[in-house]
Amino acid sequence: MALGTGWLSTGSVLAKIATQPLSSKFAASDTVTLGDTGIKTSRLAMGTGTVGAGHQSHQTALGIKGLSDLLLNGYDHGLRFFDAADSYGSHPHVAQALRQLQRDKVTILTKTWARDSATARADLDRFRRELGADYIDICLMHCVTEPDWTERFKGVMDVLSEAKQKGIVRAHGCSCHSIEALRAAAKSPWVEVDLARINPIGAFMDADPATVVKVLGEMKAAGKAVVGMKILGQGQLRYRLDEAIKYTLSLGLLDAFTIGAESKAEQEDLIRRIARA
Repeated sequence: MALGTGWLSTGSVLAKIATQPLSSKFAASDTVTLGDTGIKTSRLAMGTGTVGAGHQSHQTALGIKGLSDLLLNGYDHGLRFFDAADSYGSHPHVAQALRQLQRDKVTILTKTWARDSATARADLDRFRRELGADYIDICLMHCVTEPDWTERFKGVMDVLSEAKQKGIVRAHGCSCHSIEALRAAAKSPWVEVDLARINPIGAFMDADPATVVKVLGEMKAAGKAVVGMKILGQGQLRYRLDEAIKYTLSLGLLDAFTIGAESKAEQEDLIRRIARA
């Protein structure tokens, strides 16, 4: 389903989504390959950072056992993708779940706010201790906004590249919080995974949906892994879940996407909605 100039208002976007059938069947537990990284995981990632900042989030408020149990419940339903971050404070919760799982059966994504090489090195060591893991599948530079971030923060990029060579991380990339940063990520050969904000109403996104979709298309064509976030517009589409999910699946650009459930009931409802989209 292509996006064109007619997709201008929220009402028209959601109306078209609701009436247009998808060409394929999807499941949250589908095994997908993330771009050219070779990493295979589930289509749905379990987010741990709804309104995540200051080392806390809605998910970490569940407590270590509560969030760990939620991650394990998702695993029992075929979800293999854990979306964590230092700023969410969710590493101990992920670590608790990992103690009950085979490490190589789970994909761990986490994010660093490091903007210099020394901090990046220290973060990688600390993250692995907090996660209780020898390696991290995907480590992203968190929340880059600068148009020249690929030059300004090259020291961090070099640390992550070195970590990949040593097997400390399997893939690296960024999460973007401006359209200029997103465009820079699309052009950078260093970016292997991009965590991009996308939903049909443009809520908490880098630009309007059509503009973002064009850049994501460039990323996809370059072999980058595109992982969607803000699928529910940070709650603005909470009562229009089906339209938001259908839009996400209809793009044909996202290898996977992350949504942060806050209970087992919410998590299982998401899984059912993806299956029937």
